Amino acid sequence: MMRHLISAADLTRDDAVLILDTAEEMARVADRPIRKLPTLRGRTICNLFFEDSTRTRISFEAAEKRLSADVINFTAKGSSVSKGESLKDTAQTLEAMGVDAVVIRHSASGAPYRLATSGWIDAPVVNAGDGTHQHPTQALLDAFTMRRRLVGRDAGLGRDLAGKRITLVGDVLHSRVARSNVDLLHTLGAEVTLVAPPTLVPVGVETWPCEISYDLDRVLPKSDAVMMLRVQRERMNAAFFPTEREYSRRYGLDGDRMAKMPEHAIVMHPGPMVRGMEITAEVADSDRCTVVEQVANGVSIRMAVLYLLLGGNDSAVTHTRTEENK
Repeated sequence: MMRHLISAADLTRDDAVLILDTAEEMARVADRPIRKLPTLRGRTICNLFFEDSTRTRISFEAAEKRLSADVINFTAKGSSVSKGESLKDTAQTLEAMGVDAVVIRHSASGAPYRLATSGWIDAPVVNAGDGTHQHPTQALLDAFTMRRRLVGRDAGLGRDLAGKRITLVGDVLHSRVARSNVDLLHTLGAEVTLVAPPTLVPVGVETWPCEISYDLDRVLPKSDAVMMLRVQRERMNAAFFPTEREYSRRYGLDGDRMAKMPEHAIVMHPGPMVRGMEITAEVADSDRCTVVEQVANGVSIRMAVLYLLLGGNDSAVTHTRTEENK
C-alpha cells in the first residue's frame, strides 16, 4: 500500500485485492460480541469535512472507533474556516496537534492531493470525496459488495471481478463515484458501461476505460450489476434534462426494467436515493438492491484502508484471529 489514498486510479490490482481481502477480515469483527480491535490504539485520526456528509463521515468515524483510534471530527461550519482560514492554516494546526492521519472531504477537486503533497502535514491522507473528482473508498466498498454478491464471501478471497459486466446509470458528469468506480472496476478486470443522457456525459469520456451507451434497455439484459447514480442538483448550474418525468422514463430503474436483468444481477446505489426519479420504491426495497449492504460494507472497507495505511501492509487475517483467540 502507498502512503495516501487519493484516487482509485492509484491502486494496482494487488493493492485493491489486498484491501478487499482485509475488509473481509474486518467484517468478521462486526459479528463479535465486542466490535473492536486494538490495532490503532493511541493513534489520532482527524475527519476534516469541508462539505456536508452523513454516510461517509459516520462510516469513517465508526471504522476509526472500531480500530480503537482517537477521533477528532472537524466540520467547516462553525470553525475558523467560516472566518476565512485557509486549508494550509487548518492543516498546520492539525500537524501541531500531532494527528496521525487525516480523512478529508472537500468541494474543490484536488484538495486532498494538495494536502498530501504540500508538506503542510506529515500524516497519511485519505480522500473522502473531492468535488467531482474522486471518492476511492466508495468505489472500494462498491467493488467489495459486488465481489461478495457475484463471486461469494469466501470464494472471493484473493479474486478480482474479471469478466463481470457492470453498468453505471445517470449523472456521470457530476459524479465522483462514477469516475472512481470506472477506474477501480477496470483495474479489477470488470467490463464497465456508462449509460446517461448526452448532456450528462463528460467531455473526454471516450478516453475512459469503459463503453458508452444512451439506451438503458439494451444494456440491462447483459449486466451483472447496475448502479444507479443520484442526479446531483447541488452541482448543476444549467438544465441538463427537460423534466424529472422525462429523465425517469428514459433512465430510471423500475420493476419492469429490473425484470430484464439476469436473475443473479444486483441493483446498487451510492446513496442518498431519490425514490421515484432514478429508482422506484419497488426496486429500492427489493432483495436485489444492495444499498443497506453497501453502508455496512463501507465500515469494513474503511477499517481496512486505515489499518493498511497506519497499522501495517500485510493482511489483517493473523491480527484479527489473534484477537479473537484472546
